[in-house]
Amino acid sequence: MPRRTPVDSVQETLQALECELHQPKARADAGRLAELLHADFREFGRSGRAYNRAEIMASLTAETKPVTVHAQDFKLTELGLDVYLLSYRSAHLTPDGGLVHHTNRSSIWRLTAAGWQMVFHQGTPTAEFGA
Repeated sequence: MPRRTPVDSVQETLQALECELHQPKARADAGRLAELLHADFREFGRSGRAYNRAEIMASLTAETKPVTVHAQDFKLTELGLDVYLLSYRSAHLTPDGGLVHHTNRSSIWRLTAAGWQMVFHQGTPTAEFGA
């Protein structure tokens, strides 16, 4: 019988990996992105545009103006054996401490032989919320 990972541990791990992807260091590192994004990765961006793995990796590694991301209200839902949906809200933090680009986000993570990998991500614009 396959061994299940405790859900609390999974949420802690996936939340940390998700937040790592918000950081300029990870976004600029094609090797780290390749580790975290599954070969079949797809994204429906906040803009409504769809991306595949190569497109999102090229976009992230080409960023020249890093943003600070605020994320909150993480929720984990088990979809199957070692497959989870992580949902949360995010916004970009402005230099004066305000929040802009409020977004509902969801990611599907799968535990593979290479470790946890994101197979899908979606960002949907939402009404403003407080931190």
